[in-house]
Amino acid sequence: MNNKLIFFLFLQIFMVQALFAQINSGNKRIENTAISEDGTIISRDQNSSEINVTLSGKTKYTDYKIFSHKRDTTYVDTTLSIQKEYKFNYLRKDLFEFLEFHNQGQQLNNLGYSFNNVQRLPDIGFTAKQASYFEIDDIKYFEVPTPTSEILYRTGLQQGQVLDAFFSANFSRRLNVSIAYKGLRSLGAYRRALVSNGNFRSSFHYRTKNNQYQVRGHLTTQDFFHQENGGLPEVSLQNFIADEEEFENRARLDVNLNDAESIFDSSRFYLEHSFKLIASKDTVNNKDFSNLKVGHIYTTETKNYDFTQTSITTNIFGDASSSNPASTKVETKTTNNEVNLEFNSKYVLGKFKAKANLTSYTHGYDTILNSNSQINKLKINGNAISFGADWNAKIKNFKLNADAGITPGNGRLSGNYIKAEAILEKDSVFSLKGTLLLNSKSPNFNTILHQSIYDDYNWQNENFSNVNTRDLGFDLQSKWLNASLNLTNIDNYTYFNENSQPDQFEDQIVYLKVKANKEFKVGKFALDNTLMYQNVSSGSAVFRVPEFVTRNTLYYADYWFKGKPMLVNIGVTFKYFTAYNANAYNPLLAEFRIQNDEEIGFPTFDVFFNAQVRRTRLFLKIDNATSSLTGRNYFSAPNYPYRDFTIRFGLVWNWFI
Repeated sequence: MNNKLIFFLFLQIFMVQALFAQINSGNKRIENTAISEDGTIISRDQNSSEINVTLSGKTKYTDYKIFSHKRDTTYVDTTLSIQKEYKFNYLRKDLFEFLEFHNQGQQLNNLGYSFNNVQRLPDIGFTAKQASYFEIDDIKYFEVPTPTSEILYRTGLQQGQVLDAFFSANFSRRLNVSIAYKGLRSLGAYRRALVSNGNFRSSFHYRTKNNQYQVRGHLTTQDFFHQENGGLPEVSLQNFIADEEEFENRARLDVNLNDAESIFDSSRFYLEHSFKLIASKDTVNNKDFSNLKVGHIYTTETKNYDFTQTSITTNIFGDASSSNPASTKVETKTTNNEVNLEFNSKYVLGKFKAKANLTSYTHGYDTILNSNSQINKLKINGNAISFGADWNAKIKNFKLNADAGITPGNGRLSGNYIKAEAILEKDSVFSLKGTLLLNSKSPNFNTILHQSIYDDYNWQNENFSNVNTRDLGFDLQSKWLNASLNLTNIDNYTYFNENSQPDQFEDQIVYLKVKANKEFKVGKFALDNTLMYQNVSSGSAVFRVPEFVTRNTLYYADYWFKGKPMLVNIGVTFKYFTAYNANAYNPLLAEFRIQNDEEIGFPTFDVFFNAQVRRTRLFLKIDNATSSLTGRNYFSAPNYPYRDFTIRFGLVWNWFI
């Protein structure tokens, strides 16, 4: 994988040099004016070695395109809105359904769950460490008329900062490359809370004339290093809740672990290409009438997790088989090859694709870590063949998308899924979508096989059944109201019980989630409201969510100064969720487990001042501004306090060169 990284970096450095070589060709003499394939006029003064480049037309924001993995198109957005305020965080996502820990980059507790994405294969697990993980669907591809870059900067907690930057360039209308890196280092307010994360991404896509051959791919290397303090012990909790003055400096509070840390790292290489075998044109509209493509997708991904302790000086994890330093290193490697045949024609109302996958995996350890355990297998591995089909149809304002697959057999990769979407769009007035997901797959590997120097954290659960999920959803987007409804049933729900042991729920989980958003505007003021209602009618003993979650933002928006050079957003956000038995965090497993001892539910007020000047957005935010007034009853999980009054500053800056 290191060789692939070196190859990608070399390729992109070469392309960047080639790009600037178009601007300045050194001592080469170019005698004539020429017009490039994309319409750019290139000329050179006879007595100069420099090339003059003149664009044939003005660029617009719609020329700066971003393509998702599913080939949906968005644009580089340099505007300022209330949604940008919600997404100005380390993950750059709206975290309405999550409860953050005090330091950015740490794990997230759930206030709500979504089951509308297909997960065909089991994962390594250790899910708390993958909150900021870039999956295949998270990688972006670009098409830009000029080299484009963006940088996000945000201050850390106590010491440190976040930096997220990307650079993208088109060397023609048919070839684009991009490179991006997100780095975080934040000390945190409590002892042993340091976070140091890195996400490197590099992508490209290319197509020949007439799009006969297309190829795209990406490379990622990601690592997440966390110091693990195990939360506050009982005495420190009482000092925190009582708001003792001598402990206003949170570093004075004792923690459960003083020598533990974890690291999760991963690398992935993804390559997708297709060749058009047959194609015919609609001579009236000059569009594809029909075509037949053959394609291939190659993916290889490796994930590692390691929890280490310098010495065994605590009993919060129970008895240990040795007093030597503890290290729990596990690796999962997955390789997948897909071949597909895609037919695009009005006779199938769009596109139909048949596909077959050959997948291999291995998960496990290099040695037996605990001499007291009954584990007799170091690794689990296997191969599987799966078959599936996609269908994307469109009839006027109605769209239908369907995706299905099956992996026969009785191995760890066996399972099936069906996902269907029906979408009705009425111009920009409203969009109504209905979704159905049926999914059966094995639980994550760390619930099947896990080793540790601690006696209670060794298991080999080869008798676990597939988790069966059924989700029915409706989504409305309109200028009057945005709303969604999901009804989810889960069989063989797999979780970690109060003793941090993996278990499967014998009955069925029945989970209802209703979410609505509406913004009211009066002059320069606006009130943005989001409300979520949840109900677990069956399975609430193991599946916990708050009944209500609300977020209400009152803000002022206007242009300041003569000529309107700066747009400002000033406001306050109120967020509250009803008390519930929030899951507890286990740092050894990097997983959340159920608990019945403590209910968590509290309000927060965040104050913000945001501004936009040209293509720069500035953000100033006060987190939990009323913490000194509401009492010290705010927790992200049992033993883990939420953040105190904190001031953050940052910016997002775009360059269009």
